[in-house]
Amino acid sequence: MAYIHQALASLKFFLTIFIFCTVMSIIHAQEVDKVEPPFWWADMASSELQLMIYGKDLKGITVSSESASVKVVDIHNSDSPNYLFVDLDVSKAKPGTYTLSFSDDDKLVTSINYEFKKRQSGSAIRKGIDASDAVYLITPDRFANGDPSNDELPYLKEGLQRGKEYGRHGGDIKGISDHLDYIKEMGFTAIWLNPILTNDQPKWSYHGYSTTDYYGVDPRFGTNKSYVELAQKGKSMGIGMIMDIIVNHCGNEHPWMTDLPFTDWINQPSENYVQTNHRKETLLDPYASQIDRKTMVEGWFVPTMPDLNQRNTFMSIYLIQNSIWWIEYAQLSAIRQDTYSYPYKEFMSDWTCAIMEEYPNFYIVGEEWIDDTAVISYWQQDKKNADGNASCLPGLMDFPLCFSIAKALTVEEGWDTGLIEIYKSLSNDYHYANPSKLVIFSDNHDMKRTFVQLEEDIDNYKLALTFF
Repeated sequence: MAYIHQALASLKFFLTIFIFCTVMSIIHAQEVDKVEPPFWWADMASSELQLMIYGKDLKGITVSSESASVKVVDIHNSDSPNYLFVDLDVSKAKPGTYTLSFSDDDKLVTSINYEFKKRQSGSAIRKGIDASDAVYLITPDRFANGDPSNDELPYLKEGLQRGKEYGRHGGDIKGISDHLDYIKEMGFTAIWLNPILTNDQPKWSYHGYSTTDYYGVDPRFGTNKSYVELAQKGKSMGIGMIMDIIVNHCGNEHPWMTDLPFTDWINQPSENYVQTNHRKETLLDPYASQIDRKTMVEGWFVPTMPDLNQRNTFMSIYLIQNSIWWIEYAQLSAIRQDTYSYPYKEFMSDWTCAIMEEYPNFYIVGEEWIDDTAVISYWQQDKKNADGNASCLPGLMDFPLCFSIAKALTVEEGWDTGLIEIYKSLSNDYHYANPSKLVIFSDNHDMKRTFVQLEEDIDNYKLALTFF
């Protein structure tokens, strides 16, 4: 009998341990791995904040705040069990840390501390760049290698490949910081960096247009801290920071591509996607077919750049908050918005207006790559469009004027050829609501240098620079 009692006692002990470990594994499974935005600021214009929370098996979890200053308004489950979207009322938030508690069946699972920072004085009324500024465009990977230690990082898919045309060459934020004096001496008052966010792609990632982390600087360029320090150093020298942002697409190696929050998080989330037709005219054309418009907006930019679905409300809020976060965090002077016409036009209106409401004197320039003033002008603030489309976009890149230079200086001068091309481009400025807010330029990172476009004729090159 003693042996039986001992065996039963042992069995009871092991069952207790098993049940305890099972319960603990369930609790452990419901942990929060990531919160975006990672922090926010008190006294922002908007009283609302939506957190995207990622962790294992969060479906059905409730979230509560221990402070009346930050209220949980609503909790949204996603199609994936690993995401929660939490709406907060932050109208009364003060600088400090607030505890958010996560519970399952009224039992506390875990908690996080969420920080609201104090805004810098004058942040909301900062002056953006304007026509008095001269902008220096930098592709960070190709500029200067200030820190060779970040060239090869084992946890990222692509390393240094200086021998390859589209490989990484090692340029970084420190290289730019080390040469701010050089940039200032040339007379530039702002720097536009091609995207600096993480692009953890297996190849061709140096350009930065395949985002895989919307809140993290690519470690091969530096850190969030080093980017902010670069912006601060530039500001102290009279050089503003322009951030290159993409809301149309991400990189196909973004972590959410293997665990989409919603089935409609991206357009055409399958291997049978269609690539965009790049036909910007279809968005304005009263005769365009719906399939052409749909393909323009919902097609993937390239096979490695999935098209984001901004008609998903949570995606829309995520992208708007992300842009505002970087403006506030890095004290930006402007945003250059890539592929401006490719997302849904309604979203782009919401995006621009949300930013300009938060920062009334800020500047955003949209990229609409087309040699057609009528199409480009469609997107500018205060333009009266037949279809009623309106946005808060201050300016655009003046591609028609850029293209006119090569047309004007590489052909024989005649009655309807030569310098008349520049005149015709300028004469079309009547299309714009405010042509003085356009960014004029002679070439950019996607084009051959102006000298090459002008067939390496030094006299014509001097003429082009003199014109600008």
